[in-house]
Amino acid sequence: MKLTLKKGPLYLQLEEILKERIISGQYPKNTLIPSEPELKEEFGVSIITVRKAVEQLSQQGYVEKRSGIGTTVLDNNAISKLSKGQRFSEYLLEEGHDLSKEFIDLFVVDSKTHHVLESHFHSKCYCIERLYKFNQKPYIHFKHYIPQHISLPSDPEYLQNSLYEIMYQQGVRFHRFKDEFGVGIPDEKIAEKLSIDQRPLLQRFRFSFDLNEKLVEYSEAFYNTEIHRYVVNFDM
Repeated sequence: MKLTLKKGPLYLQLEEILKERIISGQYPKNTLIPSEPELKEEFGVSIITVRKAVEQLSQQGYVEKRSGIGTTVLDNNAISKLSKGQRFSEYLLEEGHDLSKEFIDLFVVDSKTHHVLESHFHSKCYCIERLYKFNQKPYIHFKHYIPQHISLPSDPEYLQNSLYEIMYQQGVRFHRFKDEFGVGIPDEKIAEKLSIDQRPLLQRFRFSFDLNEKLVEYSEAFYNTEIHRYVVNFDM
C-alpha cells in the first residue's frame, strides 16, 4: 500500500491506518506491531515518517516503544488515553468503585442558544444528556453536543456506551481534546438529577477536535465532588 501526499501529511495517514488496525484487532493488545523497516517497506515512506506516526500513537496511549524490543500495543479502544493522564473513569474503576451510566435524553437544540455551539456547529445540533452514578449515587451530569451530520443511534441502551466509540464507528477520527475547568451552579433540573440543592459545583468543559481541527463534540459536566474528588492520575 503506497501513500500519497494528495491525502495529506504521510505520517497522519500512516497513523490512522495503524490505529485502525489496532482497534480492529489486526494488531492485538499486548503484541508487537511490525518493525519500522517493515512499515517503511509496506507503505513506501521514510523511516522518519514511520517514527513520527508511531510517536503520535504513543502519545495517545495506543502503543509503547521500547529499545531492543519493539512497539507494543497497549490499548485498542477507539479513544485511548486523552493525554499522558489516565482517564478519570478508568481510575475510579481500577480503585474498585462501581461507575454506571444512565441515559437521560437525546434531543435537538438551537445552536444560537450557546456561544460555543453557534461558533462551531450549524443552526442545530444534537444534545445527549447522561448521568454517571458512583456506587449507585448520582455523581456526574453530562450534556454532550454533537453536529447533526453525525448519525446517532436512537436506542437508549446503545447511547449508554462510549460516545467516542459510537462517533468513531460513524467515521469521526479524533485528533485532540481540550478540557477547561471552572465552578458553576447547575440549573434546577440538573441539581434534581444529582439529588442535591443548587450550589457551586466543579464544572468541566471538553472540546473534541477531529483531524481537520473541527470541533466534533462539546460537553459540559457537573461533578458532585462531595462524593469523590476529581483525580488526574499521570503515568511517568
